[in-house]
Amino acid sequence: MAEKTVITPRVEEYLESMLNMELEGKKVLAARLAERLGLTPPTIAATLRRMKRDGLIVIGPQKAIGFTDKGRKLALTVVRRHRLAERLLADVLKVPWHEVHDEACLMEHGISATVEEKLYDTLGHPAACPHGNPIPQDDSIQPLTGVPLDTVPEGTKIVVQRLSEESVRHHDFLQFLETNGIVPGAFFVVKEVAIHAGTLTLARGDRLVSLGTATAGVIWVSPVRE
Repeated sequence: MAEKTVITPRVEEYLESMLNMELEGKKVLAARLAERLGLTPPTIAATLRRMKRDGLIVIGPQKAIGFTDKGRKLALTVVRRHRLAERLLADVLKVPWHEVHDEACLMEHGISATVEEKLYDTLGHPAACPHGNPIPQDDSIQPLTGVPLDTVPEGTKIVVQRLSEESVRHHDFLQFLETNGIVPGAFFVVKEVAIHAGTLTLARGDRLVSLGTATAGVIWVSPVRE
């Protein structure tokens, strides 16, 4: 009898990070996983070898890491449970917006398929997490929309779509955004782009908010046609 593959929370975190990187258009490499997960290259390499052995990933040209069908399905499940947990924490338990990501990371590994569907129904079939990222449905996920804020020209009216998953782990950053109303669904005008200073200024009414271009790069927005 073939040995059953055990999917550990650590492997689930790898799958989740890989899917988020792929959705954001980034090539999945071991070095990038090490940076995102805060782990050493040897640790990353050992886990990737086990994941390849278990039929979850493939290693392609230039050492790019891709999913097998089995691995992608598991990654979508983990991301779905994480984002449903975030909605539960934010909408029902009223956990502060800047804290729901870390709390959901603790919860996602213990959510069963039954509880997952109960959550989805109870929460009213949400389409996105509190940070604006789409919740997978039926083993698929909606393509990400919008463009990074740092690519938007001066004078453009925009609506905030979502935050990069890479950024939502940073509490101080999220608190800054929330304090200044830079949350999904909020409208602003790109008032000024100071390329040499590396800053960008948003306006909403009389209020101005300045951001570094690196910060603006993890905020995804869509231009609004008047």
